[in-house]
Amino acid sequence: MSLQDQLMKAGLVSKHDAKKANKSKHRALKSGKKVINEAKQTAVEKREEQAKRDRELNAQRKAEADKKALIAQIKQLISTNSQDRSRGEIAYNFSDKGTITKVFVTEALQNGLVNGQLAIAKLEDSYHLIPTGIADKVKQRDDSYIVLVNDRKADTSVDEEDPYADFQIPDDLMW
Repeated sequence: MSLQDQLMKAGLVSKHDAKKANKSKHRALKSGKKVINEAKQTAVEKREEQAKRDRELNAQRKAEADKKALIAQIKQLISTNSQDRSRGEIAYNFSDKGTITKVFVTEALQNGLVNGQLAIAKLEDSYHLIPTGIADKVKQRDDSYIVLVNDRKADTSVDEEDPYADFQIPDDLMW
């Protein structure tokens, strides 16, 4: 039983209205025009919109998951490669975002920092000494975690006209 028959049986449509609808449908098919079912068209449009929203939401969730994974990688790199400075008695001063801060290190760790072999990273309000190679890996992911990396290559260049060129600053100068 077709929908048209059901509507006629329920008394919602007369026999005359049903014949009229059939004639207009037949004429449209004969003239080559497609009969567009509006309900189907709106359903298709709604499905397309929903699929688009789902894709956008999935992309946003994936970006958040990637960011969390990246932060986890950085934390693991810093925590597993952190040098033990529990026996440090020498204060090493450095600048962290305009604030002078100090950490206590051993003489070997101080030499490593001065020579550019070690870097200082900040993880959850604590400072960690990590090898420069690891600091480079962390910088590739997010450079905001690295506080200090001494580059010895940049310090070796001397300006020809510098009046204080003969007076070198010692590496172990404490300030």
